[in-house]
Amino acid sequence: MLQSEAQVLHIEFQTQPDTSIPFRMLDYRVRVYRRFPDKAMQQVVIYLKPTTSPLVQQTSFDLPRTHHGFDVIRLWEQPVETFFNSPGLLPFAVLSQTSDRLDVLRQVAQSVNDIEQPRLQNSIAASAYILAGLVLDQAVVGSVLRMEAMKESTTYQAILKEGYEEGIQQGISQGMKQGIQQGIQQGIQQERSLILRLLKIQVGILPAPLQRQIEALPTDQLEALGEALLNFSGLADLESWLRSQIQNSED
Repeated sequence: MLQSEAQVLHIEFQTQPDTSIPFRMLDYRVRVYRRFPDKAMQQVVIYLKPTTSPLVQQTSFDLPRTHHGFDVIRLWEQPVETFFNSPGLLPFAVLSQTSDRLDVLRQVAQSVNDIEQPRLQNSIAASAYILAGLVLDQAVVGSVLRMEAMKESTTYQAILKEGYEEGIQQGISQGMKQGIQQGIQQGIQQERSLILRLLKIQVGILPAPLQRQIEALPTDQLEALGEALLNFSGLADLESWLRSQIQNSED
């Protein structure tokens, strides 16, 4: 969620239709109203993968004497040109209305190459890699973007490096050992947050127990999860992976 002094923006990304979405939107609206009764709220559900399910047409939750509406965007119905208007929208372009997703991905790759800020470029490229994998073969995506994306941890390394450098700079004035340790901890925390965001895109919203389990993973298992999540297609894959980590730890 994003918010300003007067408004709250709530966006839900969905790879699959879900019967619980309408009630979930009402539930979020009531929770936000409880905390911020004076703020307006806009809610949008964004469906990423094409489907003929009628569930993606639902824009309200209704009970007797209760009606709650929200907006829905089905990316495959949106004009592809829209997503080239801003760098932040580029990763979604391949999911838009097009008969040639591979050609759109090539255009995205070119636009990403034109981004001058390295960190922004890495972040958008990694996001494009993940989202394009929903509709194209991962090997094809990797060849077009010319990167192993999360397997090479391009975005992770950019974030971790920033954390390390900040820690080292702080160490100059606060004591080298303490500063470097702080930078390492910041980098690890940023990596953990990034993996949680990517998991939400890959498998959907994480139940609270699963999220707590991921937040408790040691660094080596966290990095392994960053590579493994590319092959997940749902929560069951994540749960299976976590169980295997527990079993390996007990052996």
